Amino acid sequence: MFLRGKSALVTGAGRGIGRAIAMAFAEAGCDLCICSRTKTELEATREAILALRTSTRVIAIPCDVADADQVRRVVAQAQAEFGKIDILVNNAGYAAFKPFWEMDFAAWQKTLDVNLNSMFHCIQAVLPDMMERRSGRIINVSSVTGLKPIENQSAYCAAKHAVNGLTKSLALELRDYQIAVHALCPGGVATRMTEEAMPDRDKADFMQPEDIAHAALFLATMSPQMTTDILPLRRFASTPLG
Repeated sequence: MFLRGKSALVTGAGRGIGRAIAMAFAEAGCDLCICSRTKTELEATREAILALRTSTRVIAIPCDVADADQVRRVVAQAQAEFGKIDILVNNAGYAAFKPFWEMDFAAWQKTLDVNLNSMFHCIQAVLPDMMERRSGRIINVSSVTGLKPIENQSAYCAAKHAVNGLTKSLALELRDYQIAVHALCPGGVATRMTEEAMPDRDKADFMQPEDIAHAALFLATMSPQMTTDILPLRRFASTPLG
């Protein structure tokens, strides 16, 4: 098991990509602290992980990652349980897709709070211990929307461009501490968030959450002699990026 002896904090783990990443990490032997706002979904993920019978330890803590105090409490509990957090997966997300002139400030602010500011809170909470141990890995779940403009997604686009910039800056700042920082940038993925944001879009060729989890596992198990900052993942039928 590639991640035996490691521990990870995965946000937004109640469903979708976060749940799939937590399951993949558990199958690889990783101990897990999973969090999301919805307790019932979070408990369902915990039960699914325990059903794998991999001897993985898992704690599930309801948390709004846009709230810095709640994030600090989750990190403290995870560190107390496992002794350390080796991997942080910033996955919590929110999308409100509409023309810019139809967007109210509350939706704009929520998009930035959940997709960007939550990463600030989570990274700042785990960094002191990672820096002291000179070891760690941070995986930020971004989007191809952070690599190119997409109409009717201005707030989401702004947040994900910022996530990619944050990722690359941190990769420079933290390399002397042997902390790797990556951004996963998937295109269309079949999740409830996508369905709610784009109800009329044909999603027959969309990627599945498990596809993104496979890529996250690749990043989590990379050789320390190499790295990648931004990892784009597009639908097979889509136009190549760049």
